[in-house]
Formats: sequence, C-alpha cells, structure tokens
Amino acid sequence: MQIIQFHTRGEFIELNKLLKATDVCSSGGTAGALITSGSVLVNGQVELRKACKIRPGQVVQTGAVQINVLPPK
Repeated sequence: MQIIQFHTRGEFIELNKLLKATDVCSSGGTAGALITSGSVLVNGQVELRKACKIRPGQVVQTGAVQINVLPPK
C-alpha cells in the first residue's frame, strides 16, 4: 500500500481537491467520479460527497493508496 502524508494549507481541504492535489486522480472530474462510485473511504467509511471537508487527523483511502491528512507545517 502506498501511504501519502499530506499537509493541509488551512483548516480543511475538500475531498475531490485532496485526491487531485496528491495525484491520486489526474483531474477534478476523475476525482468526482471515483468518489461517487463509492471507492473512497474516509476514516474507514464510504464517503460519497465530493466536497466533503477533510481535516487534519483524518485518513482517506482508495484502492492501494492511503492519505494521512496532517496539519499545516
């Protein structure tokens, strides 16, 4: 499994933007399709909202990729 450590720039980042920022998806449209297909987990639960606010401490997983969301540096 690939593990990505991602530092937010503010209080949160929207889920679709996180997937694009970490290069898990090549575009926002691809990220949206992946989310609505039910293939993205946030803290172990399926998340279907594209603009779900992801905050530091949360873990996003899809396929063989896990993104650990960390506070700003």
